[in-house]
Amino acid sequence: MQFEQKLIPGKLIKRYKRFLADIELEDGSIITAHCPNSGRMTQCQGEGWKVLLSPANNPNRKLKFTWELVHNGKCWICVNTQRANEVAFEAVSSDKITELIGYDLVEREKKYGKNSRIDILLSNPNELCYVEVKSVTLTNNGKYTFPDAPTERGRKHLEELIDMKKEGHRAVMLFVVMRSDAKGFEAAAHIDPKYAESLKIARENGVEVLIYETEIDELGISIK
Repeated sequence: MQFEQKLIPGKLIKRYKRFLADIELEDGSIITAHCPNSGRMTQCQGEGWKVLLSPANNPNRKLKFTWELVHNGKCWICVNTQRANEVAFEAVSSDKITELIGYDLVEREKKYGKNSRIDILLSNPNELCYVEVKSVTLTNNGKYTFPDAPTERGRKHLEELIDMKKEGHRAVMLFVVMRSDAKGFEAAAHIDPKYAESLKIARENGVEVLIYETEIDELGISIK
């Protein structure tokens, strides 16, 4: 996935009200950017850290910039959770995720379950495969971990994947790691023990769990 426009560098002043961040640009001006991330972003908002912003295409949008990346001194971290879905869709469509090869049709945001939309729906004449995608930006004890805040919605998604599996379809939970400074993966039981238990139950009920790292730079993000 390539960024649509050249990203604009700056330094983080602070993030607040979840969806707002004050950024100092290279010319010294201060702007407020949209932060497309509802999580706690515990390890993604150090004061003075380098950030990269994308300019808004809509001239009528109130906030003219979107916060895309932050650098923690070790690696770039993508804070825009929407990018995980884009990266996953591109990777699946180009057969870069080995476990998800062999489908004729790859679709996004298809209705399913209890008034939900599945991130990616794969199909061929013999099978449907439901793929839920989550963006991972947190580490703990040297491992990548999810979630970074309690998530009832995340548990609902796991329950719906279990339902799809029980209906005879394939169901996959795909974690896309949006940083590169740790090894391994675990559910964040110290943050949301209910989610960790739900993930365990999902696996026991046949939901496949995949974790893929990414490569991130100023130009784009790709599955590693």
